[in-house]
Amino acid sequence: MSRVKLTIATTDYDHFRDFRLGIVNAEGIDHTWLTLGHHEVFARFTFNREWEVSELSFAKFCAQVTRSTPDIIGLPVVCSRLFRFSSFYVNKKSKIKTAADLRGKTIGSPEWAHTAAVYMRGWLNDEHGIGLRDIHWYQAGANEAGRVEKVELDLPTGVKLTRVNDKSLSEMIASGEIDCALIARPPNSFLQGHPDVVRLFPNYLEMEEAYYEQTKVWPIMHIIAIQRRVLEEHPWVARNLYNAFVESKRRSLERLLDPAVSRYPLAWLPSYARKMYDRFDGDPFPYGIEENRPTLEQFLRYTREQGIAHRHAAPEEIFPEGIMTAVRV
Repeated sequence: MSRVKLTIATTDYDHFRDFRLGIVNAEGIDHTWLTLGHHEVFARFTFNREWEVSELSFAKFCAQVTRSTPDIIGLPVVCSRLFRFSSFYVNKKSKIKTAADLRGKTIGSPEWAHTAAVYMRGWLNDEHGIGLRDIHWYQAGANEAGRVEKVELDLPTGVKLTRVNDKSLSEMIASGEIDCALIARPPNSFLQGHPDVVRLFPNYLEMEEAYYEQTKVWPIMHIIAIQRRVLEEHPWVARNLYNAFVESKRRSLERLLDPAVSRYPLAWLPSYARKMYDRFDGDPFPYGIEENRPTLEQFLRYTREQGIAHRHAAPEEIFPEGIMTAVRV
């Protein structure tokens, strides 16, 4: 049987490294791996399907996989995951001190289907009763003007969203044109020390630890998507890819925990990694469905409530049937 040739596009993650370099192999598969910036990967795969397997924003994935006849499906492989209480940046002149103070204010994000913003909009509603209609939302590029939405939306009735094409969120939060920027990466105005731009939650680390203990939600930012046509012809490809991703991650974590082989020039990083290993019950970066069920269920609900997903899907519906079948010897 000839081997299946696939092109895979992702950012350069250490937990993918051994698979990308061929140290770990997916049985029956030959791959060409493209390492590109994630915004380029998202755009080219979303608009043109230029490769078979791709890293994809979780929000953009949910928009596409819940279409009536989706041409992609996911693998329960996490590329990127981060807690996002650090992602609220406010203008000090807006006098916003707590989450409750955001009601009635203006908040900007790079896109509506911006995964970090999806989580935090949902959190504002669930935990503080601040609904989508209680905010005037803005959309603009993070540090450059002109960023566009990449997926179709069906915004709930009454939601006010203003798109700005000639300014960035960094500029708008610094000038006070918006009260808050909800954004994955710090805006330049914050990094450059603008006196009026600050984090709303400087104690975000403690908030995120408490949130995880309460909810067991460990937010997923990006996952792996695959074109369905590949699995229609070769159903076995999904599990073989998954197995290779799992082994590659295992080797990455092993390096991280071993002070003798740590690849990163930071003091005490292996000790911190061990702390995270224990906090997350032996797997600080879990793949799989059941291991991520609270996170998957919450995000699928949020994307439907926010007009991104076309329907409310269950976690099992967005991955290949039987992908997590247990194998015991």
